[in-house]
Amino acid sequence: MPKETGSNSVSRRKFLATTGGALAAGPVAAGKATATAVARPAAAGIPEAAGAPPAGQKLLIGVFDPVYNNLTLDEMLEKITALGLEAVEIGTGGYPASPHCPVADLLADPAKAKAWKKKFEDRNIRVATLSCHGNPVHPDPTRAAHDAQTFRNTVLLAERLEVPVVVGFSGCPGGCPTDKMPNWVTYKWPPEYMEIYKYQWSVLIPYWKEAAGFAREHGIHKLALEMHPGFCVYNPATLIKLREAAGEEVGANCDLSHLFWQGCDPVDVIHYLGKQGCIYHAHMKDTVIFKDEAAVTGVLNFQAEPTQKNPGSVIFRAVGYGHGAQLWKDVVKAYMDVGYQGILSIENEDPILPGEVGVERAAYVLKNVRAELLGEKV
Repeated sequence: MPKETGSNSVSRRKFLATTGGALAAGPVAAGKATATAVARPAAAGIPEAAGAPPAGQKLLIGVFDPVYNNLTLDEMLEKITALGLEAVEIGTGGYPASPHCPVADLLADPAKAKAWKKKFEDRNIRVATLSCHGNPVHPDPTRAAHDAQTFRNTVLLAERLEVPVVVGFSGCPGGCPTDKMPNWVTYKWPPEYMEIYKYQWSVLIPYWKEAAGFAREHGIHKLALEMHPGFCVYNPATLIKLREAAGEEVGANCDLSHLFWQGCDPVDVIHYLGKQGCIYHAHMKDTVIFKDEAAVTGVLNFQAEPTQKNPGSVIFRAVGYGHGAQLWKDVVKAYMDVGYQGILSIENEDPILPGEVGVERAAYVLKNVRAELLGEKV
């Protein structure tokens, strides 16, 4: 068995041996947190945005609804109410689909829109964001037009429902005007890759300038782009590059699961983006890096299942099952410190704790660390 050299990655053999069929028994202990999970001093030099809540305000814990795509809206509401969740992120098309939100109907009939939102209000659940993750700059013009229209419809619905945040992806064009498939480029050599990079940003920036203007015209000032592999915006640097070019409507959906494996420090990322007032949404999802696999194949070796014959080096986990509770306590505190005004939205893509189980476990961890920070009882 390879020698353990750090606590931010684990041996797959040890992971599977110690969790095995009882993987769902409990979150990773605080002692298994990453190096960033040590006690941190209070953040310094992080100004609160104008109108931001004071540091330490209770952040609402919610869920991204695709995990309940097999349920009707009413069935989903019963589930999340029973879990004590306080907010939702609702898919309106694109990759998340929209089984709980009949976008066309709600846009056509204000009374239907009011009745739809009232279902949440009656349960004291905030509809915090509408999410339309897609690729509006796809090289296939039909696909691009479809996803761009989904975005516009989502903005119009957010205006009607008074939902302040629209979540999505930046998108990724092809490598040249004649390409038919997206081409994700992160390295700029050999020289043709630099040409691809320049071309893609020449497509990306005009689209998002126009999209930000459309959102602004309809009273939506927060477009939360998820920093996700496969898209032009995949880390804080590329997010800020697009924000500076397209306008302050462009901000981050800060999904740390995609940043852990890139080597980012989650608390430093939150402080960096929070200082610029551009964290508009936060997905709550964890990551495990299996060090024995990563040592040989690197962190880009993703596989969907952790137990298959040719395993990958990285998988997504429910909150607390990749890094310990202390790390997630530091994360929640960092969001409080920078005056983050959104919700903590659980997105469960855990292959071991699938569906509702992963949501329940993540909610347990987040409720407990929030209570500790606020001196409350769960």
